[in-house]
Amino acid sequence: MKAVVFHEYGGADKLRYEDVPNPSPQPGEVLVRVKAVALNHLDIWERMGGSPLPHISGSDISGEIAKLGDCVTGLKNGEKVVVFPLTSCGHCEACLLGRPTQCEHRQIIGNQTNGGYAEYVTVPAENIFPLPEKLSFEEAAALPLAGSTAWHMLVSKGHVDATSTVLIHGAGSGVSVYAVQLGKIFGAKVIVTTSTEEKAKKARDLGADHVINYLNENVVDAVKRLTNEHGVDIVIDHVGAATFNESLQALRMGGKLVSAGVTTGKKIEFDISFLYRNELIIEGSYIYTMGEFYQVLKMASEGRLKPVISQVFPLSKAAEAQRTMEEARQFGKLILKV
Repeated sequence: MKAVVFHEYGGADKLRYEDVPNPSPQPGEVLVRVKAVALNHLDIWERMGGSPLPHISGSDISGEIAKLGDCVTGLKNGEKVVVFPLTSCGHCEACLLGRPTQCEHRQIIGNQTNGGYAEYVTVPAENIFPLPEKLSFEEAAALPLAGSTAWHMLVSKGHVDATSTVLIHGAGSGVSVYAVQLGKIFGAKVIVTTSTEEKAKKARDLGADHVINYLNENVVDAVKRLTNEHGVDIVIDHVGAATFNESLQALRMGGKLVSAGVTTGKKIEFDISFLYRNELIIEGSYIYTMGEFYQVLKMASEGRLKPVISQVFPLSKAAEAQRTMEEARQFGKLILKV
């Protein structure tokens, strides 16, 4: 089969579109004929040194069942499916206590294992969800990681409701486009940051109440102005070092910063006294649950949550797609069509 593989770490030029052996499903697994796979920043971190070599990235996968492994029931060949990308062991203390996101043996498909930048991929049968009729393969692939992360950050961690005011950094990212929509679904006031008028317009079209261009305006000053000097209840921050301190400063007393990424760096300094004087909460958000993905998929199938696709590339153009992500030229998800 054809796949996009890197055999050494480095830039997008390390990606090779080449022939590799077809995978075969083990007992309890399913072979999926990949139709679409979405890009994530995780793919870039893997390529820079975060995965075993050689490696095939791709966590957000949709396609058709090509073959069932032994002991798999309830599924059939040819069925259109979307893959939930997280696996957990099911028997460690965290799993038994209902906290699979804290499983000691958790893995992300396409990160610790080979993923969907390929014509075929094997995944555990329990990670298979039927593809909703109203969604295309590309739309379905745009949902799992970004949509589930946005739900985990804003709903499960942030406890957003109709009284909340939310600040979301980087309006064009996959997580942000879902966080904006979820914020409005739950009745919150949503403020986003971005760098271009084009992205600002698209964010408003998604439902954002206010857009701050961080190249032209101080984000903290703008937030204070928009909230009558109070600050926001929740900040959704997947940017990292470049925004961490302004995220804290944008919070009201008792507000919560939910952090889920370090695309601009992972080393920061901050004033601890500011943290405790204002009784702020900093909470990490790394993974998501199958139940959260089910909620996202259900909302999308009902038309309440919209998959946002920025651009679709053929699988052979994976390097070009990753460069587009590295240069932050997208608004929404970048998709590889297989």
